[in-house]
Formats: sequence, structure tokens, C-alpha cells
Amino acid sequence: MEEHTDEASFLWLQRASAVHAPNYSPQQFADLDERLAAHIDGLRVAGDEGWQHALAITDNEGPEDFFVAAVLAIEAVDGRFDDLVERAKDLPEVVPGLISALGWVEPKYLGGRVRALLEDASPLRQKLGVAACALHRRDVGPLLGQLLAGAPDSVRIRALRAAGELGRADLLPQAQSLLGEAKPELRFWAAWAAVLLGDRAQALDVLAAFALKSGPRQPRAFQLALQAMELAPGHALLLDSAALPEAQRLRIIGSGFIGDARYVPWLIEQMAQPATARIAAEAFVTITGVDFNLAQMEVPPPDGFEDGPTDDPDDDNVELPEDIALPWPDIDKIRAWWQQNGARFAPGVRLFMGQPVSPDSCTGVLREGFQRQRVAAALHLALLDARAPLFATSAPAWRQQRWLGDGIPL
Repeated sequence: MEEHTDEASFLWLQRASAVHAPNYSPQQFADLDERLAAHIDGLRVAGDEGWQHALAITDNEGPEDFFVAAVLAIEAVDGRFDDLVERAKDLPEVVPGLISALGWVEPKYLGGRVRALLEDASPLRQKLGVAACALHRRDVGPLLGQLLAGAPDSVRIRALRAAGELGRADLLPQAQSLLGEAKPELRFWAAWAAVLLGDRAQALDVLAAFALKSGPRQPRAFQLALQAMELAPGHALLLDSAALPEAQRLRIIGSGFIGDARYVPWLIEQMAQPATARIAAEAFVTITGVDFNLAQMEVPPPDGFEDGPTDDPDDDNVELPEDIALPWPDIDKIRAWWQQNGARFAPGVRLFMGQPVSPDSCTGVLREGFQRQRVAAALHLALLDARAPLFATSAPAWRQQRWLGDGIPL
């Protein structure tokens, strides 16, 4: 049993990183989910013994441990999940594990439970109920507007996010009414939702302001703002980012979000610098759609280049570098490819994976792209239709495959 609990917790952490990773294909993501499901099933089959092991690891107070226990608790249809939620009131760091569990289990376990969460007076329980509906792309109904109007801030924030995820264009005026909020988190999610729901004016300006301010909201704001903007304002936003920390990285990443082929020669220049080579190659792929593997455009790392944690026991830096999963580009081959193919990529047009942005091209990326590309494809699809739900690229792989096989849920 201990192996099942430890492996399930570890795989959840791996999955949490894989959701936005540049190197996970749909098949690799599905394999990861199958491994995680297998260990949870091992605990499920063991009955009470499996539950006791899952409950015991929650003493570690990590979201990955609460995820494992919460999946079993939700499926038990008794008071176990309520007990975990009570503990989470004093442990905000474990709440992502509870939310993830609500998104992981099948809807048949959630009907009555989610209604009870939504109707509860506890802000945490209401937040969990809204999150569960949003993760399964099930509409909350009129209650979502009521929560936006009068719930505590933590619930309103999750309700704003849900409005954007569910394509609730009818709630756009309520999201817009919060764009002047003094509290940054409310203002950010109001702008994020309003942009997805069709506002390309004030909400986009608010989102752009977050894109130009360093902090945890910046990456999400930067991506959505650049994907939503017309090309000229997008170019201007990149210029405005020049004074920011990590400005060069932001401009490289942002050029891929804008998708204008005018950036390609400059991106090829950035590939000559080890610090920016891999992200520049990724932006190049985002614009052109070239497959580095098929085109044999990958090379080994430069001689003497050190990437990742060192073997020095006194080195406290154990974090994996952000670019470590990206391929090193073969600049000579890329230059040659661009000389042969560049003429078919007209500047002044938004391209995504080598094609103009369209429902068909973005759906193709959802089916075949890497996770980070799929996240961008989902945003493009939602921006094309304010009433369309944002495709849930973090949902269990088998559910995503079902949605894509049956047609994206509307």
C-alpha cells in the first residue's frame, strides 16, 4: 500500500508540472494519467486498508497527499471528504489537491456533493463547488451570477475564472464591473474572464497592465493579452516590456504568442545565445509549426553548458530550469529551412503552428500538440467564440479524448 500512496503523490506532482510542459504529447500525458490511475486503483481495491494509507499521508500536509485521499473520499460518498475539507480550512496550501481531486473523479460521484458545496455558507466549500463545475465544464447556472455579486472575495475570484472557462458571455457585464477593483486578484480575474468573454477594450487594457508587472499573474496575463490583441497593439506591448526584468525572455516568448512571421529572423538570431536558444526555438515552432524531430533540427547542448541542479551538496538550488525540457536548436539547419520556406509565411498575419488561427487548426493542435501548445490552442478557440467553453487541457486524458472524439463540449 505504501508504494501506491507514495507513487500516486509523486505522479500527481509530475502531472501538475506536465499540464503546462512543452514536451508532453497527448500520448505521454495519457500514459502519465494511466499510471496515476493505476496506483489510485490499487488503493481503491484494497478497501479500508488503502484508505487508511491514503489518510495517513495527509499528515505530510502537501496538496499531492490530499489529492490521493480526496479521490478515495469523494468516491466513498460518505463524510470523509467533508473531514478533509475541514482540515483544509487551516491548510490553504492543500486546497489545490482537493480541487484537482474534484476534477479527476467521474461526474457520477459529484452530483449531490457539488450541490451541497455550492449551497454551503463556507467560502471554501462554495469555492470547491464552483471549481468542480468549472473543471468538468458543467454550467453552474444562475447561481454563478449571484456568487459574483455577493460572495466573499475568494469565491468571487473562482466564479470569475469559471465564467471565463464556461463561456458565460451573459456574465460579461458583471466581470466588467469589477475591472476597477482595488484588490489585484479580483481585478486580474475580472480582466481575464472579460477578455475571454469578448471584451477587447477596457478588460484588455487591464490585462496588459498585469502583463507589464512582474509577479505570479504576469505569465498568464502576458499570454492571453498577446493572443487576444490585434497585431499592432501586440507589437507595442512587446516594446513596452523592454524595461522589465527578464525582458528579453518575455519578448521572445511573446513573439510566439503574437505569431507574426516578421519575428522569425530575429528569433533565429536569439538561438545563437545559450540563455535564449531554446525558448527562441519554441517561439519559432509556435509561429511556423515545423517539427524539430522530423526535420532533425535538434543538437546536443553546447560544450560545457550546465543545466539543472549541480552535484554540489552545498548548492541550495534544486529547481529544474524552465527550459530544460526544450530541444537545443541546430541553427544552421533552421536558417537553411527558413531560406527555403520563409516566403510562404507572410508577415502581418497571426500564425499558430504554421497556419492562420482557425477552429480547425486549433482543434488539430488539441489533438496532436504538446501540452504548452494545446494550452495556447484552447485560448485561441475561446477567443474566437466568446460563448465557447475554454477546452480543459488539464482534465484527465481519457476525458479530453472523449471530448475531442465526441466534439468539443459547447
